[in-house]
Amino acid sequence: MKPGRLIEFMEKMESGSVAVFPGAHEIRRNADTDFEFRQETDFYYLTRLNEPDCVAVISPDHPEHKYILFVRPRIREEEIWTGIRTGVDGAVGIHGADAAYDISRLDEILPKYLQSVEKLYYKFGGDGKFDQRIISAITRIRERARGGIFAPTTIIDPSTIVHEMRLRKNEEDVANLRRAAAISAEGHVAAMKHCKPGMFEYELEAIVEYVFRKNGATGVGYPSIVGSGFNTTILHYNSNNERIEDGDLVLIDAGAEYNVFSGDITRTFPANGKFTKAQQAVYEAVLAANQEVIEMVKPGVSFMALHEKAVEIIAGELLKLGLLAGDRNEIIEKESYRKFYMHRTGHWLGMDVHDAGRYQVQNDWRKLEPGMVFTVEPGIYIAQGTEGVSEEFFNIGIRIEDDIVVTENGCEVLTNGVPREVKDIEALMKESVIIAL
Repeated sequence: MKPGRLIEFMEKMESGSVAVFPGAHEIRRNADTDFEFRQETDFYYLTRLNEPDCVAVISPDHPEHKYILFVRPRIREEEIWTGIRTGVDGAVGIHGADAAYDISRLDEILPKYLQSVEKLYYKFGGDGKFDQRIISAITRIRERARGGIFAPTTIIDPSTIVHEMRLRKNEEDVANLRRAAAISAEGHVAAMKHCKPGMFEYELEAIVEYVFRKNGATGVGYPSIVGSGFNTTILHYNSNNERIEDGDLVLIDAGAEYNVFSGDITRTFPANGKFTKAQQAVYEAVLAANQEVIEMVKPGVSFMALHEKAVEIIAGELLKLGLLAGDRNEIIEKESYRKFYMHRTGHWLGMDVHDAGRYQVQNDWRKLEPGMVFTVEPGIYIAQGTEGVSEEFFNIGIRIEDDIVVTENGCEVLTNGVPREVKDIEALMKESVIIAL
């Protein structure tokens, strides 16, 4: 049986068209060692086939072969080393393809499915080498024009269909995201409970990721960020190799991957379990933005309105803290707040941590709909030596990030399993706990 998402995509394709989706390749790390394989997300979303070097061809108007897979052959000598493959028979019998071929025959067979089809759904720019194979296939078809066949004359980015599908999650998707968020929360809670001055950032990273795996995650949805002190002010810091000092804040941005869906949580907490006055003041400023934005979430609200609300709150809080001076409206208009808050308030979340889906539609910001999932993650970052700032605020980087699903009447916060309030964080960090192996 064909995968349901593939059938839905096929039904949305224009008449007289064919689509080609290449899967991911194994990527060399060094010498003869590869990075852990991660399937190309659109390919997996449609096919549920999680092997390297596969290609899917979708041809709704073909009389027999509407879904074709090219896969690696089953070779016993290779399977001994790297595991059992789906193979040509499995592509048909397990994954529902109407026809399947050895991937080595792609350049020979692909032109047969592209010929005399007016429109080709293919995303150029994702894989330069595969782009050339598509161009070569089209060229070979054009060379045979006197035989009465023709090559596609219109190229359509399949993202226009598949990314709109991925943007709206069904119940199964939300259940996977809910579980990914719950596992992610467990990891963050464990880090808070075990954090002590003198530890290294990578020790907390190890605790977080151990808890992820122990609770059923397949790994992380993205490289974990564990920054302390000055490193909390580096947005995508992930060296995670500094010693955590007494008085430091610790910022952890980490999410578990579960059934190919990613959690994405950021929490910031004091290494010694007690916020300083300045740390707490900045933290509560960010928390105010986080909570007010979440309260806004419901169908019909534009994605941009959420960011505008966060900016409004952050700008006002920066004035209260004495980090900026003047009129709030002027600060927003001139974007003076970007000295301390330089990123957007959220992003779509799903199979990719920065998930598929346009933020604007016909030059207007997209309105939220039930089933959309995204993050809310305001922040304030004050690096040491920031001009015009009192030293008590140096090296305070705060981000509070939660995962939100839009419901029929409002929203569900998926990440309530890890505390946000100052009093709750400090209470949690007083608990003496050793991770159970």
